[in-house]
Amino acid sequence: MSTNDTIDTPPPAETEVAPAPKLRSEPVLRGPNEEKSLGAFRKVPRTGVIYVMGEATKHGYRPGVDAGEDAWCNLGQGQPETGPLPGAPPRCDAVTIAGDDQEYAPVAGLWELREAIADFYNRAYRRGMPSRYSAENVSVSGGGRASLTRAAAALGQINLGHFLPDYTAYEELLDVFRLFSPIPILLESERGYAFSVGDLRREIQGRGLGAILTSNPCNPTGKHVRGEELAAWVGTARDLDCTMLFDEFYSHYVYGLGGPAPMESAARYVEDVDQDPVVIFDGLTKNWRYPGWRVTWTVGPREVIDAVASAGSFLDGGGSKPMQRAAVPLLDMEHVRAETAAIQRTFSKKRDLMLEGLRKLGIQVDVAPEGTFYCFGSVADLPPGLSDGHSFFRAALEHRVIVVPGEFFDVNPGKRRAHRASRFRHHVRFSFGPGEESLTRALGRLEKMIKSHA
Repeated sequence: MSTNDTIDTPPPAETEVAPAPKLRSEPVLRGPNEEKSLGAFRKVPRTGVIYVMGEATKHGYRPGVDAGEDAWCNLGQGQPETGPLPGAPPRCDAVTIAGDDQEYAPVAGLWELREAIADFYNRAYRRGMPSRYSAENVSVSGGGRASLTRAAAALGQINLGHFLPDYTAYEELLDVFRLFSPIPILLESERGYAFSVGDLRREIQGRGLGAILTSNPCNPTGKHVRGEELAAWVGTARDLDCTMLFDEFYSHYVYGLGGPAPMESAARYVEDVDQDPVVIFDGLTKNWRYPGWRVTWTVGPREVIDAVASAGSFLDGGGSKPMQRAAVPLLDMEHVRAETAAIQRTFSKKRDLMLEGLRKLGIQVDVAPEGTFYCFGSVADLPPGLSDGHSFFRAALEHRVIVVPGEFFDVNPGKRRAHRASRFRHHVRFSFGPGEESLTRALGRLEKMIKSHA
């Protein structure tokens, strides 16, 4: 989740480079002489969602105020609605803090939570399999970015593949650690962002990849590698000794799998939990709808878990002890099944509402989302002034609707593709994470906006 308010590195003085034309309605790029950092500090770019929320705040948006006809509609949000859902277990609204919970939690997390997470994966995905996860295969962190940052800090001198488009926060994550080299892998909208096992094998072998980082289901496209295809990805990683880093934070928001509470994970296809090069990231943030708890985890071979926990000792020091203890009962399988079934009922309906609404607006959705709660659509066919992601975003703010320009998902660590127009400059990500009433109101406002530009 590429930002446009960062400082680009100028070309060497002896090289003549024609200045790239600025896209209309994009945020102004600040050169090194226009805005200076304070002392020894560099300007740190804001991720896509943080950027758009900051701009919305300048226009009067206030988080948590979403009731009434005049309320803002936040289709940019990266979190699901967190209130009660029909058929879901009661929401936890209080946390008991024991005496020793005032102390630090272990960097790798409370042992009882690590055991509960391992048991959840074994019961959900590994029944009857001889190799099973244990607490030593789990490390707990204080948020999804913390989990990913620990893993990135523990990587060696390798080529790390990442897909375009993908989660905006990967951009700075892939740039801040200098041991590994990030290698972009292009996904094509014309192919529905499909990427076959043959494509995967060719990229690993041709680019000498030691690891690949991917969100699955994908944020923002909703593309989902599942079933036999996912099994083949895991098998390819095992055969070629390429570590797959699976961001599975949306793995309970999957559509078209059938059953009342479908869930999918690469853990289902791992043969040996301590040997297969598969590392999984998940947490309460999306799949349990508790983003504010900041309880997440990494699951993988014990050697990897030792490494990421060691990285956590100097990066973040560990997560919240009271919240980790409160998370343990949420891993009960019956609780998870009930919560996931409720998510499926509610979010499948909202998915259909969003897809139909965007199509009526003339926004082309490249592929109906197979997972997540996002639609990634092209606004290229809309009237002038709305036909690129940034101009659409700016215009939507005037109608109290927040979206995320697609260019932010063109993950570009180190700005190595600076001065080139993004392939996703005409795309926008629309979240159907908010409640149905907010979605309906937003689509109505966007319809008026588009008609006013016709």
